[in-house]
Amino acid sequence: MRSEDTPFEGGPLDGRVLPVLLGITGHPPKTYRIPVPDADGGPPTVLIYRRVPHVEGRPVGLTRRWKYAYDPEGRVESRLKWPWSKPDATPGGKPDDAHG
Repeated sequence: MRSEDTPFEGGPLDGRVLPVLLGITGHPPKTYRIPVPDADGGPPTVLIYRRVPHVEGRPVGLTRRWKYAYDPEGRVESRLKWPWSKPDATPGGKPDDAHG
């Protein structure tokens, strides 16, 4: 498999450049999760980095280079939203209730 040296910004890995495996499309993964063991033997803390375009000089329409930015909130990835899929939240009330 191919790998690419990818820079990391923010968080504990700020300024480091690590080799990241590329996927089938030749891009690194959208999220990079790093488990950090707990000193007290508890569950590990997971650091989450998100892939963002790495722009050097003038912006180009098709980005070929990427970098990872630290996501301190570690929000959950959004799933694909197809036009035919149902919304996540359903309104309250009974199905036959016309007034909600």
